[in-house]
Amino acid sequence: MKPTPLKKISDDVVLGKGVQICDFVNLYGCEIGDDTKIGTFVEIQRGAKIGAKCKISSHTLICEGVTIEDGVFIGHHVVFINDRLPRATNPDGTMKEASDWRCQTTLVRRRASIGSGVVILGDLTIGEEAVVGAGSVVTRDVPPRTIVVGNPAKLLRKLTKREVDRESGQA
Repeated sequence: MKPTPLKKISDDVVLGKGVQICDFVNLYGCEIGDDTKIGTFVEIQRGAKIGAKCKISSHTLICEGVTIEDGVFIGHHVVFINDRLPRATNPDGTMKEASDWRCQTTLVRRRASIGSGVVILGDLTIGEEAVVGAGSVVTRDVPPRTIVVGNPAKLLRKLTKREVDRESGQA
């Protein structure tokens, strides 16, 4: 019996230098920036782009249409969604094909932090250095340097310059 491969990385994946990938991942048609770490049981789909020095924790799904800039933290079991009205069939009962839907895009800006168990709907932006609290459901844009929490995610507060500087190692 032939052993099962522990990593499924298709030939069309673009990997930067120093990328660390744990076992039991599925990567296809995506781009991963330098020095990014990808945890166990992560799937990154065709057309997704991950920046440099990101950390993608285990059990995360990053679908087509997602762009993650440099230095972003993604917690465990985060799910990105690129279709707000999914259907298996068309109104006439025929199976939907790739041409029957529009991929919604999501942009996660530099140094944002996404907590564990977060669900992120498509067609939105999570701002630079923003924090999304664990278990939140993001249904609209998140402003830069803010903390959002809940279902749906709502503004908890703005981050202070001191907090941002401390997190950046500048304080």
